[in-house]
Amino acid sequence: MTFPAEMRIGSLEILAGLAVFGAVVGRHRFAAAPPGPENLTVLLTVDGRPIELAIAEGRAPRMIGRFSEADVPLADPEASRQHATLQAASGALYVTDQGSRNGTFLNGKRLANEGIELKVGDHVDVGNTRIEVVEIRALP
Repeated sequence: MTFPAEMRIGSLEILAGLAVFGAVVGRHRFAAAPPGPENLTVLLTVDGRPIELAIAEGRAPRMIGRFSEADVPLADPEASRQHATLQAASGALYVTDQGSRNGTFLNGKRLANEGIELKVGDHVDVGNTRIEVVEIRALP
């Protein structure tokens, strides 16, 4: 049995849409941390330049942006002063857009105003700057 070309293309579009939906929904959203803080050491590259951060649960999030005192400072005119944050919760690392003008993108998908879990190999685009997650280690 053969199907008309329009039906086959429509099916492919539906499957592609489900794959994208699954990739976004499959990520953990930021949740309140359980008792007992955990500390993470995170190695990032910002346009190829390495940055190592210690991020502790229950502490203020780490800021990404053009702000001179940002934890991940960017010299990018397309980035907001306080563009996005990194935060540790439940032993995982989360990125959250801070209502930036140009948005924050995780692996090419625009983030809403909620924390999304980052994994090794992910890239976050802030303005014209690419931030890659190289390593996430839990500290005792």
